[in-house]
Amino acid sequence: MDVPTVENGIPALGLGTYKNTGEQATESVRTALEMGYRHIDTATMYDNEAAVGAGIEASSVPREKVVVATKLWYDELAGDDVVPAAKASLDRLGLDYVDVLYVHWPAGSYEAGETMAALNDLYDGGLVDNIAVSNFTPEQVATAQDHSAAPIVANQVECHPLLQQAELRTYCADEDVAVVAYAPIARGKVFDVPELSDVAAKHDVSEVQVSLAWLRQRDVAAIPKATSEAHVRANWESQDLALDDGDLATIDDLDYDERLIDPGFAPW
Repeated sequence: MDVPTVENGIPALGLGTYKNTGEQATESVRTALEMGYRHIDTATMYDNEAAVGAGIEASSVPREKVVVATKLWYDELAGDDVVPAAKASLDRLGLDYVDVLYVHWPAGSYEAGETMAALNDLYDGGLVDNIAVSNFTPEQVATAQDHSAAPIVANQVECHPLLQQAELRTYCADEDVAVVAYAPIARGKVFDVPELSDVAAKHDVSEVQVSLAWLRQRDVAAIPKATSEAHVRANWESQDLALDDGDLATIDDLDYDERLIDPGFAPW
């Protein structure tokens, strides 16, 4: 199966690795790549870049076929810190470049002018193929764009049927910025939504697969975490599910605004 893509060619389904470390992370990355995944997401803060890199190396998939994304934490974003922090990430990953480098949060030492200038240095030097942001409001995406000669290709945010981010998704679509959804199944809360359960029963699939299909059909990439082969495969098989217009409308109309990731330094 070919992986569908969203804006800027980012695969619509990837493997998230938050709280997945050590040999388990290595094996889940290897398993996902052998299954067909071509999008692997990690971050400095996850403390697993070495394990993720080992999984990429252990797979039979050529490096150039994989979109590898990592993120710089908010204490690594000062102008003088960005380049050495990114090089340290590359060393841990065992890679010469990453496909996508995110600003993890617009917080801490982040300053749009200095941070974006340093990220552009990485882009110009070939260490980063694409620059991206995470947890940015539309206004913050616009400011980052104003300070970056290189395009901002993605904004990674919490997004799922219980937090649909309609305004942000519209802004990003208008600006050719891909939306990448973390926590795409709301940390399991999708199982508790009757409307999602009804759609799942109709198609003889799980609420997880319904949520991932809804994101894909709304042009949002998803990076669900999965460690076991069974969960990695179940997420992969969500690509076989085509929700009809009624299903999509049912999910679009869910009246939730349930943000699960809301640290004190968040910009909203």
